[in-house]
Formats: sequence, structure tokens, C-alpha cells
Amino acid sequence: MTSVTLSKINKTFGSTHIIKDLDLKIGSGEFVVFVGPSGCGKSTLLRLIAGLESITDGEMHIAGDLVNDLPPRERGVGMVFQSYALYPHMTVYENMAFGLKLAKTDKESVEQRVMETARILQLEELLHRKPKALSGGQRQRVAMGRAMAREPKILLFDEPLSNLDASLRVQMRNEIARLHHRLGSTMVYVTHDQVEAMTLADKIVVLRDGRIEQVGSPQTLYQAPATRFVAGFIGSPTMNFLPAELLRSEGNGCRITTSGIGELELPRDAGDERAGSRLTLGIRPEHLCLEEARGDNAFEIVNVEYLGNEVYVYLDPKDGDSLLIHRSEAPSQWKVGQRVALVPDLEHVHLFDSQDRALSLTRQRQAA
Repeated sequence: MTSVTLSKINKTFGSTHIIKDLDLKIGSGEFVVFVGPSGCGKSTLLRLIAGLESITDGEMHIAGDLVNDLPPRERGVGMVFQSYALYPHMTVYENMAFGLKLAKTDKESVEQRVMETARILQLEELLHRKPKALSGGQRQRVAMGRAMAREPKILLFDEPLSNLDASLRVQMRNEIARLHHRLGSTMVYVTHDQVEAMTLADKIVVLRDGRIEQVGSPQTLYQAPATRFVAGFIGSPTMNFLPAELLRSEGNGCRITTSGIGELELPRDAGDERAGSRLTLGIRPEHLCLEEARGDNAFEIVNVEYLGNEVYVYLDPKDGDSLLIHRSEAPSQWKVGQRVALVPDLEHVHLFDSQDRALSLTRQRQAA
């Protein structure tokens, strides 16, 4: 098992600055997932760890050793790419043994490593097949096996499930999770799919424009996002956001007013914010309750999605571009065209300042 330490890492391509002063520690045996929107630098960061791209500035240590100038083959990493990148003319066995043969590993050791890896990935019966005779999931396991057979210190995954259908992605997520628990090795995984991140990771690194927005466990990022960006990116359906104004903050409580809901008394303070400050209230769909509308504070239901075990109710946001979402167990009494009042669970609301940073009520919940 091996740790990775990144210190003030920068990567530029010409005048384009991709990775910006990035600091990160990946502990031995951790499963770390990089997430973020397209172009945020997550795949570039993975390639820097692998040695497939050179570092413009900063230092990288693997197992305590400086590796800035080491080629990929000397870093002790194995990489599974988005495309399987299998040799079509070789059998499964030959694909998995290829890297070992290039490293001039003796024949007996090649046989031993390939067979052990095939046993772990349940590929023993497929060793004499060629890639064209395999399913997508089997090809992905072979690509993983090729990396594993070299017994790397770190396994790197670059969006390995993006080419698979929905049901196969679920199956492969479970196989990768079981593999990590069985091997206990350090794994770094890149994905744009936050569901993969939430279900696989010990630690999630949320990237935005080449910088780290927040690092934490899936539970921390979901329950106590540090910024509005993280709050909106983590969670499906996404968090609801409403413009708000701070009326009063004193002691351990504050009062805000929100368009369409009215005044709310929150059981925590709002930090150093002053009365009149423009804020954003965030509330997840499962923490937003609906009631029959009474008076002027009403939202119109524009769509109802029945998903079998749960229902999503979409509401006209009035003052925003994104629809508001209520999530509840099926069945649902709500219909398109109804006007309803919103009642947020005050124990689970989030407040963000004008710079989109979480205020003290979410920081206190994280500390608790």
C-alpha cells in the first residue's frame, strides 16, 4: 500500500493553466475519487500521477519518494483507461501478461501473477478467448487485470465505466468495490458521475477550474458542503436554491426571508453576516415538504415523475432558472397544475453567502 502527496502542483499547456497550486494527500489503501464538470482537470491530474504528463511546477511524492522526473514504468502505478485498449489479436491471457513480458519478468512469475489475477477477477474460464468474444463487462475486467497483474503500488481508473450500459455500470461498481476491499490497495478513480463517486469513494475530491473545491467523505460532502458549487454538484436530484435575505442574527439563531416561503427562524447563527445581506438558501429535495397553498406564498407544480419507489415533484421557481424539486416516497397526492406551499426542514437547510461559501450553520453541522 502506498500514499501519494501532491504539493503546489501546477500544469499548463501553453498559455492555458489547467491545474493550479493543488495540494492533496492520498493515504495508503484509500479509495479516492476525483469528480467535477468537464474541463475541471480531473483526468489531467490522474495523468500527472501516472507520469503520462509532466508537472509544470510543484512536487509529487509516491511512498515518500519524489517522482517528478520518473517515467511511468518506474512509478509503480497501473492504469485502467476509459477505452479498454485491449490488443484484439491477443487472448485474454496474452493481454494480461503483455506488460509483465515487456518488463522481462520470468515466465514462471508471469504465469503465477496472471493466474492469480484471473482468479480474483473471475476470468479463469476466459483466458483463451479474444476480446471480440467478450462482453463489455468482461473486457473491462480484463483491462483491470492487465493493470493488476503488474502488482502496481497504485491503481488508477480514468472513467472506466462510461462506455457501459446502466445495469452493467452497477455490476462493475460493485466488482470494483469488492476488489478494493479484497486487495486493500490504493486506488484513484476519475469520473464525472457523482453516483459512482458516492458509492465507491472513501474520500471524494471535488475539482473546479483546476482547483480543489472540497475534500471529504461522501457523507460530509452531502450533508455539509463547503460551497454552493459542491452542494449543487453532489446529490441527485440536485439541491434546491432560493434567494434569501438576512433579517436578524443574534445568539445561536437567525431570521431570514425567502421569496415564496416567507420568514424562517433558523436554529443557528449566520456568522458575521449583517442584516440585509443577500444570501442563498439551499435545501435538498427530500428535506422539502409540500402543503396545500394558503395565501399568496404558493408554487405551481409543473411536472410529476413517478419512479416506482419514489416521486419527484417539480415546481415553478418564480425567481430562478432551475425548477425546484420535492422528493418523497410513492404514491403521491400531488398533480400537475396544483399550487402548493413549501415547508423546508429547518434542521437540514444550508445558507451560502454572496461568495457562495457555506455559512456557520453548515460548518457547525459538519463539526458535529
